[in-house]
Order: sequence, then structure tokens, then C-alpha cells
Amino acid sequence: MKKHRLIVLIIVLIINTLSCTNSKEKRYILPENATELLATTSGKTWKLAWRYNDGTRMNMAGCFLSYKITYKSNLTFKDNNGEQENCGDSLIGNWEMVTYDNGKSYLKWTSNQLPEVMNIKNHYKYFKILKLDKDTLKLQYRHKQFSSESTFVDTFVTDDILVKDRDFHR
Repeated sequence: MKKHRLIVLIIVLIINTLSCTNSKEKRYILPENATELLATTSGKTWKLAWRYNDGTRMNMAGCFLSYKITYKSNLTFKDNNGEQENCGDSLIGNWEMVTYDNGKSYLKWTSNQLPEVMNIKNHYKYFKILKLDKDTLKLQYRHKQFSSESTFVDTFVTDDILVKDRDFHR
């Protein structure tokens, strides 16, 4: 009887170890100066370099090609949609960085415009931070586009960086 319990315990431990090993994803740890990297002391403008929708690179023409967002150290943000022809109103709101006990870090936007702009019920949206350094901001988020929800990964670079092949469909 004891031998049977020991064998069952060993099998359970092996299965548990294998399933946990396969499900662990590498956690991105925010740098200590993450707020400074995102917004600097006077505000920092980021342009959309690439967008992927469920792993497929999206066309960067039109409003996507001109899209920029500025994060300020007073925890506000504003995009440039209102300054572009036929791109809608500028999105304005507040931002904060949130890190949960599981080690995942998010950029949280809060704005009364979000329900309409992102077709959501809440006035806030979380963007998982995949990378943040002085030149690159990479965010992942879920968004309902058309009839199904997709996972988007947006890579932003600082406004002064030249990004080749952004309009690869032209």
C-alpha cells in the first residue's frame, strides 16, 4: 500500500513539474527608471513603428503611419489623431504603470474616451509592457476588431528614429 502511494506521488510530481515548466513564460522586468524612460521630465513622443494582429504584421498606411503619442511626467498622455486628416479626435487621458504580484507589468490608460475609441465598457485599458528602453516601447493588448477579439502587439520608437519599411504595402 505504501509503495503504491509513493508511485502515485512520484507520478503526480512529475506531471506537475512538466506542466509548470511548459507553461512558464519569461517575465519582462521593468527597469527602475521606467517612468523616466516613458515620459522623461518634459514629455516624450513615441511613433508607431509596427503593429501585429495575432502575429500578422499590419499595414502602416494612413492614420497608423502618422500615429504618435506623447506621455508626460505629470501622468497624462495625448495622441495626435486630431492633428491628422480623417483620423478622429485626439485621445487624451492619464497613464500609470502597474506591476502585479505575478511580475507582469502594464501601462494603464484612463480616459472617458476609451469606451468609444476602443469599443469597451470601461474607462480604462491595460497594455502589457513587453519592452521599455530609451528608444523602444513594446505593448501587447487584446482588442475587439470587427467581429472577433485579437491580440495586438504594438512597437513604438522615439519620434526621432527613422523606421524603414513602415509602409510596406505601398
